[in-house]
Amino acid sequence: MSTPLPATPADPDGLAEIADAVVRLGETLRTVTADTLVEAVIRQAVETLPRARWASITTLRHGTFRTLAATGERALQADALQYRVGSGPCVDAALEDSVHRSGDLAHDVRWPESGAQVAREVGMGSALAYRLTLVADPDLVAALNLYSDVPDAFDAQTEWAGTMLATHAAWAVSTALAQERAENLELALRSNREIGTAIGVLMAQHKLTRQQAHELLRLASQDSNRKMADVATEVVDTGELSLPRRPGRPAPEARGD
Repeated sequence: MSTPLPATPADPDGLAEIADAVVRLGETLRTVTADTLVEAVIRQAVETLPRARWASITTLRHGTFRTLAATGERALQADALQYRVGSGPCVDAALEDSVHRSGDLAHDVRWPESGAQVAREVGMGSALAYRLTLVADPDLVAALNLYSDVPDAFDAQTEWAGTMLATHAAWAVSTALAQERAENLELALRSNREIGTAIGVLMAQHKLTRQQAHELLRLASQDSNRKMADVATEVVDTGELSLPRRPGRPAPEARGD
């Protein structure tokens, strides 16, 4: 568990230590790979902020919430409960573009249902959630969530320090999701190439039109409960297509010479 940041007469709020921690986080983020950026941010948040025990990242796209990353199962459970109820610090921070801090989730009048359930079922006493400003994806909203199992875990100083960490978290989430989109695009392009090549193979072998060859791939995919791209790869690799026949269903007709 994190310990309170030290205060000195010259730095009564311990802000220098917080600033140093943020600098260290920035240095850490330059050394990790894109697919571990988000995990690095939330891990650092737990290590840096006093009495933070768990952290997570919530994303919201087209009305659907999901947890992108979490430091433990209890954070996942707390997030999921709030998604199910439709309210709570992490949900409202995302929806309202705001910061929400609660020192007594069990009795917080803002979230009488979700707060009480998170306290009772997951054992959370406090929460602190920030809306994250993402770039290059207007359809996506995100939030950084911090949890503790003790009441009044987060004070104004912690909230201020968390704001700096939330800035890094927004950058990390944007970077990770940009990589995910790039990977999905590359996968889609690769799949389309495989399907196109397989269609060409079937057209040449069986004298089919492009539409008939595509229909054969679709039927094989449906009958074998496999993705069309996987079936196409098999055709490209082996030159053959296995197509189980369903009773009463005629096969696509081959085009004569």
